[in-house]
Amino acid sequence: MSNLVGEIQMINGPVILGKNMTGFTMREMVTVGSKKLIGEIISIDGDFGTVQVYEETEGLRKGENITSTGKPLSVKLGPGMLGNMFDGIQRPLKKIKEEHGSFIPEGIGLISIDEEKLWDVEFLVSEGDYVKAGHIFGTVQETSLIVNKLLIPIGVEGKVTWRIVKGKYNINEVLLKVTDLKGNVHDVMMHQEWPVRTQRPVEERLQIDQLLVTGQRVLDIFFPIAKGGTAAIPGGFGTGKTMTQHQLAKWSDADIIVYVGCGERGNEMTEVLEDFPKLIDPKSGKPIMERTVLIANTSNMPVAAREASIYTGITMAEYFRDMGYNVAVMADSTSRWAEALREISGRLEEMPAEEGYPAYLPSRLAQFYERAGYVQTLSGTKGSITVIGAVSPAGGDFSEPVTESTKRFVNVFLGLDRELAYARHYPAINWLNSYSGYSEMIKRYYEKALDEDITPLRTKMLNILYDESKLLEIVLLVGEDVLPDDQRLILEVARVIKIGFLQQNAFHKEDTYVPLKKQLEMLKTIELLYDRGIRAVKRGIPISRVKDTELYDDVIKMKYTISNDEIEKIQVLDARINDFYNQLESDYLV
Repeated sequence: MSNLVGEIQMINGPVILGKNMTGFTMREMVTVGSKKLIGEIISIDGDFGTVQVYEETEGLRKGENITSTGKPLSVKLGPGMLGNMFDGIQRPLKKIKEEHGSFIPEGIGLISIDEEKLWDVEFLVSEGDYVKAGHIFGTVQETSLIVNKLLIPIGVEGKVTWRIVKGKYNINEVLLKVTDLKGNVHDVMMHQEWPVRTQRPVEERLQIDQLLVTGQRVLDIFFPIAKGGTAAIPGGFGTGKTMTQHQLAKWSDADIIVYVGCGERGNEMTEVLEDFPKLIDPKSGKPIMERTVLIANTSNMPVAAREASIYTGITMAEYFRDMGYNVAVMADSTSRWAEALREISGRLEEMPAEEGYPAYLPSRLAQFYERAGYVQTLSGTKGSITVIGAVSPAGGDFSEPVTESTKRFVNVFLGLDRELAYARHYPAINWLNSYSGYSEMIKRYYEKALDEDITPLRTKMLNILYDESKLLEIVLLVGEDVLPDDQRLILEVARVIKIGFLQQNAFHKEDTYVPLKKQLEMLKTIELLYDRGIRAVKRGIPISRVKDTELYDDVIKMKYTISNDEIEKIQVLDARINDFYNQLESDYLV
């Protein structure tokens, strides 16, 4: 612990100006005032330093001390994070409520994961073994779903010269002593600390080639998210950003979910905190919280902690990735985080850029999204972090700075549409302005999982939807009756694609999650409906006969009527389509 002490000169909300700060370092964590509020140094100019404080500064006075801690703002990484709920700087909300009531008091310090709970440690190394940074030296069954793999801290390498006996220990007890080549002895515990703004090292970044399976048709087939990839979900108020992220958290095949509620309204965050513990993981039948970390930083919490919260979340995700897990980080929403940057920047009197945001907004967004990736870890395993960030543009305007900057750094853009949401079409992802850059990267994954290349089918269906959007403009002007029959068929089949495939009911037991194989078979059935219809139209059969209302409705309803366990029943529907059009064509030939 450093004993450097500065003095408060000025207080401007969460921003403190101190003097006698010459010996302090950038990004160093400090305690401020008699309450010892947690803060971080964000600039040093000669003898003066600027501190952003992560707690309410009400009651602070000029002349109070700013005390150095000698280390950067860090989080404790170890058993006890899963199933827990933290604030933006990793303080456990449940524990705070038990000890202090419903509001977080100032000056409680940087408490984090439980230091008293005993964990049953299984060792994978013995005395005399040589270990390197990032290697797994033991395991702890953290929850019934997840094994916490204990890692040798970064910077430690050498021979194990002492090991405690197998048993139950808390996170602060020394489990190993490692002696390096210089004879220095390093104590290795169950936990390690890591600065939140620094990426954890990896052996190698790998080529992205795996689909993050979500069970959501519009994503898995049309706009796929890859494991280790980045995605943005922008949308105005009420378009379903949070609901979409809930579906991804519940159904995606990520091993671990880190959900960061960054600056959202208190009632919305309360809903998340109440709902998540009740959710059951569909794959295991256990509570989903057993593989989830929640970070809650509501809009009425200190603004500086909001800025730190996404770094806290991504650092926790990197820790689990280093164990070889596939982690999905849900950041809801990066717009609120950007607003925190804007507020702090304004108090620092920095030159504003577009719409008052600081000029460094794009680089900060890039630093966050760049921490995603599919990697070879230091322990020799493969792990990934997939970052899915919600964006809340004011008034649903996608041309505002946060959305525009985010588009530059993500490979999947899932634009939510207010008109679709108000029409109860969920997920309200607009197929005309959304895209995925991973379709080609994970082409082999589809070929292996489905035994065929889905690219031509996806392109064909999207082209029908694009053609429909152009035709609807004509229909608005002159009506549908003037269109030739082949174009009227496009309108009908596009309706089937939208309602029968893209629209998905999160509350229906068969439709909330759909296996990849069923998704493909459903789309192939819609393709068959279109191909047989267009063939009939070209043979001169009128659209009124080509479009059989009952048949079309059955194709739309197959998402409900054909269960996920009975995909083969889709072939019966295909046979009905072929029989109908064969009969229709033979009637007209006669």
